[in-house]
Amino acid sequence: MPKLVKLKVKPRKADVINPCVPELTAMLGCWAVSHDLKNTGECAQAAKNLAQCMKTSSGSRKVAQSTINYHLARLGKNLMR
Repeated sequence: MPKLVKLKVKPRKADVINPCVPELTAMLGCWAVSHDLKNTGECAQAAKNLAQCMKTSSGSRKVAQSTINYHLARLGKNLMR
């Protein structure tokens, strides 16, 4: 049986949820059409909507990481002997 060099589990790829995509798209579209990059004229409402969405969204919370690779590394030291 071949020796195991390293024990590691690939993490699952989580679906990315972006709740403010419509607001960001609206603001970028407004910038492209009106060239109002300082959000003083036509794009002021789109900028307010995006800022409000970003304040209220819960996407900034950090998800706890799995400790499986840490434990596999510790066990791997004992298995290699």
